[in-house]
Amino acid sequence: MRYRRLGHSGLFVSELCLGTMTFGGGNDMWGQIGQLGQEEADALVQTAHEAGVNFFDTANVYASGRSEEILGQAIRNLGVPREEVVLATKVHGQMGEGPNARGASRGHILDQAKASLKRLQVDHIDLYQLHGIDPATPVEETLEALDMLVRHGHVRYIGVSNWAAWQIARAVGVAEARRLAPIVSLQAYYTLAGRDLEREIVPMLTDANIGLMVWSPLAGGFLSGKFDRDGKTPEGRRAAFDFPPIDKDRAYDAIEVMRGIAHAKDCTVAQVALAWLLHQPVVTSVLVGAKREDQLTDNLGAVDVRLSGEDLAALDKVTRLPVEYPGWMIEQQSSYRRQLIEDERR
Repeated sequence: MRYRRLGHSGLFVSELCLGTMTFGGGNDMWGQIGQLGQEEADALVQTAHEAGVNFFDTANVYASGRSEEILGQAIRNLGVPREEVVLATKVHGQMGEGPNARGASRGHILDQAKASLKRLQVDHIDLYQLHGIDPATPVEETLEALDMLVRHGHVRYIGVSNWAAWQIARAVGVAEARRLAPIVSLQAYYTLAGRDLEREIVPMLTDANIGLMVWSPLAGGFLSGKFDRDGKTPEGRRAAFDFPPIDKDRAYDAIEVMRGIAHAKDCTVAQVALAWLLHQPVVTSVLVGAKREDQLTDNLGAVDVRLSGEDLAALDKVTRLPVEYPGWMIEQQSSYRRQLIEDERR
């Protein structure tokens, strides 16, 4: 397991992060994703920790807070020292009745941070993330509330999730101008079946030195290697919860190439999908979730898969995004000056 610096912070996190969306679900949407109880969750946390994972991600909205409770108790049950783990959670989703029980207002953020600390049984959250955009709250109010949590020691670092590039860039500017706690990470969807981030978000993250945490790296299980063009849908999360949306034809093309690579390297298709992400310079950590220990163990094995230049080129060829404006114009107009920079570095 390797460790990478989270954006421009001084915090190092494991290249794989255990996602806990499968913890605590009931008879609702979260139950379709996972219904793991305390004992099962303890086993997964222990397996991840023993493999070198120090990064654990949850959210207040997962199973209405139950995921946070189970994760916090698992850390205690296993006797893992608090300083050995980086705990990340999120705020934004509906957590009660009424119009103020969700979003990114000062009141909701401060109330939910207090509730998350209690559920996790800790005195601080290492990474507190805005789970989405709140169009009803000025970004200045949101960032000031997060800064207050940092200054009081309840939160160490702040991040965002599912934001557009322009929204992050604006928030970065506001934080700098007002000398507020900076945004150090983005949690977003990115896979061989969905490379949309590469148009605007990846260049922005690189320029601002913001870390990228990848959720659903197997596209909701579609890149696990269990799906074929024959239309047969195996049992699992995709069968009950077809999310995130993907271009399935492009994904099937990718799976065919991935199977060849997996066979040559004696690994699984899922490991190839995860390894591709770990080879992307913009990626800091990849979230892996599981319902069973064997699934988690397989995912953890991705850190040992090394893709060659030929492997990466083959995967890029079948999954690259079609060229769109202004991308092609920017490339054409800047190529000469970019070449000068590359020549200078040699």
